[in-house]
Amino acid sequence: MANASDGRRLGDILVDRGVLAKAALRDALAEQARSGRRLGDILLRRGLVGEMHVAKALAQQLGLDFAAPPFRPDPDALARVEPSLARAKCVLPLALDGRRLKVAFADPLDAEAVDELRFQSGCHVDALAAPPSAVAQAVKDAYGGELPELISRLVQSPPGAAGNERQVLEREASAAPIVRIVDHLLAEAMDARASDIHVERLGEGSRVRFRIDGLLATAAELPPGTHRAAISRIKIMAGLDISVRRRPQDGGFTTRRQNAEITVRASTVPTHEGEKAVLRLLDPGDAPRDLASLGLAPRDLDRLRRILSRNQGVLLAAGPTGSGKTTTLSGAVAELAAEHVNIVTLEDPIEYRFPGLAQVQIDRKAGVTFPSGLRAILRQDPDVILVGEVRDRETAEIAMSAAVTGHLVLTTVHTIDAPSAVVRLLEMGVPPFLVAGGLAGVVAQRLVRRVCSHCRGSRGTDCRLCKDGYWGRSGVFEVLAVDDEIRTAIASGAPVTTLRTLARRSGMESMARDVRRQIAEGVTTPHEAGRLIGLAEAANIPCSGCGHPLPPGAAGCPFCGHPRAAACQCGEPLDRRWRFCPACLRPAVLAV
Repeated sequence: MANASDGRRLGDILVDRGVLAKAALRDALAEQARSGRRLGDILLRRGLVGEMHVAKALAQQLGLDFAAPPFRPDPDALARVEPSLARAKCVLPLALDGRRLKVAFADPLDAEAVDELRFQSGCHVDALAAPPSAVAQAVKDAYGGELPELISRLVQSPPGAAGNERQVLEREASAAPIVRIVDHLLAEAMDARASDIHVERLGEGSRVRFRIDGLLATAAELPPGTHRAAISRIKIMAGLDISVRRRPQDGGFTTRRQNAEITVRASTVPTHEGEKAVLRLLDPGDAPRDLASLGLAPRDLDRLRRILSRNQGVLLAAGPTGSGKTTTLSGAVAELAAEHVNIVTLEDPIEYRFPGLAQVQIDRKAGVTFPSGLRAILRQDPDVILVGEVRDRETAEIAMSAAVTGHLVLTTVHTIDAPSAVVRLLEMGVPPFLVAGGLAGVVAQRLVRRVCSHCRGSRGTDCRLCKDGYWGRSGVFEVLAVDDEIRTAIASGAPVTTLRTLARRSGMESMARDVRRQIAEGVTTPHEAGRLIGLAEAANIPCSGCGHPLPPGAAGCPFCGHPRAAACQCGEPLDRRWRFCPACLRPAVLAV
């Protein structure tokens, strides 16, 4: 029997139960107002609460009974519901009592599912709230997985081979099992929070891998004879030419999942084994609300906000692909957005959508490239310009010139750390005086996996949120604010070692130190941070005495006291071609 409905909001119930902080609720409600998503979905995606807590709170709010796993469904109840409906709506029939059917719902707010169950079963449906992942697994155990069933149908009834090549490809891609297989893989990837889907040939069949929190893992293997059809189906969805298989193609499409519109960017390339497709899943609803939500240390957050408050200059976000650079700049845009500020973005593709902002999509076929688009934007009276990426000298020079003339430009570049970003601009061919005059700061970053907030990294089998003790990722940063001393060094063409020394002197903390801070705060683990620390320290010169990495600007080793080679008596790193030290102007006699 259902309980009395609770008049309180879901978030208030979770706060009263002591599983959600009031500040976290306020942030989640602000995101809900922006994205239109359900509060429960937002809380789960952020890892703030577990599925069990949300399901119990929903049951209390809606006046429903709660179904606790493990489930033991009655065979008679299972027989009343078709497997396709149970999978599509993620519902599990539990018990049949006369004409009353008790059903566990992953989404008890889905009124359409209740109507479909009532119509199909001919019974009155009693809905019970339950943890979604537990229901999904129980449905798979009770009815079998959908993917094996779809593959079985495909093998039993392969599409005909008559007709020309395009007709055959279209027929293969339009076969109902192939369509449903690709849709199923997309849904599985979105539910698993995957950022990318890789579809590649493996033997005579296909391997499908998901990238989740930065790591690739096999999600499914398709049988022989299905690879070409799956690739063709992806091409049709992305608006690509299915008959072109010997050159790379790029396209995209949008899809919906749980009230969220997901942008999918598709890329295909020919390989020795056959074509490979990679789908990048972009969720505009995941846009950061501000910079504070990114995990910056208070000192770095203050430095970054001071750079932005100047309202002039270029702010570079530096790091490899997939390190969260666009997310950081989007957090900056969220803080800068105001009625009196004209912000224009130029992106490829548009990852996050901001109401009230002019966002321009790169379209090379229409002649909209980064250089041409940036020139056009400068005629739109902008205050702030976000350029998705600086890829060439022309774009970099236009961006720097715009900064010198009074605009704030936010853009990204691929380098290993903040000082290297300066050198990267110079290597592109941008004049040193323009870089020195236009650059305001650099924020370099990486991503590390967060410890699961539900099981605190214990990897317990009862954790419904994570599988390996991690959930989501956190940014690791170093923020370089360009001051007069650094500008002078840039204009004189100083090497990256000198820039690193000056950056440390000006107060820049390294990414290695920031990730150690996050280990101490319990955000991540030493194992997860080990790779990043090794990368950061690899950029430093090892001590010739003990092998430990030397901090930038060190006159000697802090571990064994051995003096640093290739350094002046004042500790300044020296290029062996120099006759004088650039810091103290002593004759360049190298320390032994």
